[in-house]
Amino acid sequence: MDVQLICCVLSLLLSSIEGQSYNDDGWSMKVQAEVRAIEGYPVVLPCSFSHPQHTHHSSLQVVWRLGHGQGSTILFRCTSHIVSQTCESGPQQDQRYRLEGNPRQHDLSMRINSVALQDSGRYYCRVEVPGHDHASYEDKMGTRLRVEAPPTILGLSVEGSEESGYRALCLVQGSPLPDVQWLGPEELLEGLAISPLAQGSVAQHRTVSQLQDVLPGQQYTCSASNPLGKEQSTLYVLPPKLEEPTSGETSPPLLFLISVSLGAKLLLLLGVGVWMVKGRAQLGFTCRWK
Repeated sequence: MDVQLICCVLSLLLSSIEGQSYNDDGWSMKVQAEVRAIEGYPVVLPCSFSHPQHTHHSSLQVVWRLGHGQGSTILFRCTSHIVSQTCESGPQQDQRYRLEGNPRQHDLSMRINSVALQDSGRYYCRVEVPGHDHASYEDKMGTRLRVEAPPTILGLSVEGSEESGYRALCLVQGSPLPDVQWLGPEELLEGLAISPLAQGSVAQHRTVSQLQDVLPGQQYTCSASNPLGKEQSTLYVLPPKLEEPTSGETSPPLLFLISVSLGAKLLLLLGVGVWMVKGRAQLGFTCRWK
């Protein structure tokens, strides 16, 4: 059995591990240690509890939080009354979150619709009995949600000047973080990974690869891949176009960039841009698409 297969088996075993915790008041709660999801699809975070007297309470309140402690964010809150089979949430509740289970049947599982990469994190479920001191319980371990996504090339650009030389930049997003390679007309080129400008949770799923010494008249392909897929974009840099001088000076050169993106669904997107370079002014051009 090769190393990669062993790692996959161990990862699946870890994802299926369930944790159960107790306290002195007789509460118990069971959650899943880790849940994996694909970007754009729904996911359910399992959570169940038990307490000998819970069926006698007139109402129960369910709370789901992202993170632990003072820096946590309450994502979902609802109240279940004994006369109703539904758990009622407030009018300001984000509709992406909803209770999948029934608190009267010990089930506090929450559903997240259309998960995004920024939804990755550790989630905690809590059950409370309004009006009763110390009649509440929260899971201490939490459930780690890991959102995965195939590679997406967010942007392809060329920067620099005729004096300093040109460089190509490829901004890529995906989870696991994609591996980026540059391909020339006949050979594999060596790029340099640099930190993306974006801040926040999304930044950890993005990377920027830089290719130095880009020459007009050549084409360069940025290739991003991870276990979920592969995407490529090709940059064609045309030589500067010379025009007839009008006042004894050479006209500014033109640099054409054509960016072609080939995704998993075999969609062909074209973007064309022209920048005029005068003297020592820098040339900048960015192609972006969704």
